[in-house]
Amino acid sequence: MSVELSVVIPVYNEEQGLQALFDRLYPALDQLAISYEIVFVNDGSRDRSAAILREQFQNRPDVTRVVLFNGNFGQHMAIMAGFERTRGRRVVTLDADLQNPPEDTGLLLAKMDEGHDYVGSIRRQRNDSTWRHYASRAMNGLREKITRIKMTDQGCMFRAYDRAIIDAINASREVNTFIPALAYTFARNPAEVVVGHEERAAGESKYSLYSLIRLNFDLVTGFSVVPLQWFSMAGIGISLLSAVFFVFLVLRRLWIGPEAEGLFTLFALMFFLIGIALFGIGLLGEYVGRIYQQVRHRPRYLVEAVLEQATSSPLPPGEG
Repeated sequence: MSVELSVVIPVYNEEQGLQALFDRLYPALDQLAISYEIVFVNDGSRDRSAAILREQFQNRPDVTRVVLFNGNFGQHMAIMAGFERTRGRRVVTLDADLQNPPEDTGLLLAKMDEGHDYVGSIRRQRNDSTWRHYASRAMNGLREKITRIKMTDQGCMFRAYDRAIIDAINASREVNTFIPALAYTFARNPAEVVVGHEERAAGESKYSLYSLIRLNFDLVTGFSVVPLQWFSMAGIGISLLSAVFFVFLVLRRLWIGPEAEGLFTLFALMFFLIGIALFGIGLLGEYVGRIYQQVRHRPRYLVEAVLEQATSSPLPPGEG
């Protein structure tokens, strides 16, 4: 059976808000009057999320499919697993927390009808905490300068993808990636639309400050070598300045004679340069670490079970 739309939803400890999601998502998709499927991916939830998803599959087995991980592999790996099992001509990703209203799915599809193969979203009025708002803006600006990937609101996962882009993403075997940016590199005619943004229906955000920093490391190191080039240029500049400073100290000693007053200044300068060197080594380690993870060829995630109707077409194997 041909499916027009697939909706992929990663789920992690969302038992308190899942019923509210079901109550809004299915009617919203029914109103589109197109064939659709919803692929839930349970990312190793420790609460009753998996049991609730099983019940929902039993309630709507015709349009519901559930992928159950046997551990927690992260939001982006959950979306990857969903992509590999979608059959729709178009695919929409949506978070389970209802911060993006599922009723706005039609806005993304309408934009795709204009000829766009990838449609991102911009949250109309963000209801996040102040630090989260400014941190996201700072990360967005830094990301665009480094990677040249233009996404107004990189933190919003409510996005629509053409089947050709989904196939290209599925062919990529990256261990660490940022799906919206990866899709942007494959898109021929990307666009963005403004969507609503609401407070979480229940629960709390799964992204801590540390998680956001790690996510942006994946984004920067996965799509650009500019940081390494910056440090190469900084190394050249510091070497030239050090040479000039050395000549200055030699001439000063010849003209004025030895003195000890500048000792602490030299210590401060030395500590500053050591700090830069350590940061550069850490950055290089991030790249090397990702190469190490990639070359081990371990499965990106492990699937415990897939709930779907027996009449469904053959699917990819249970490991990504």
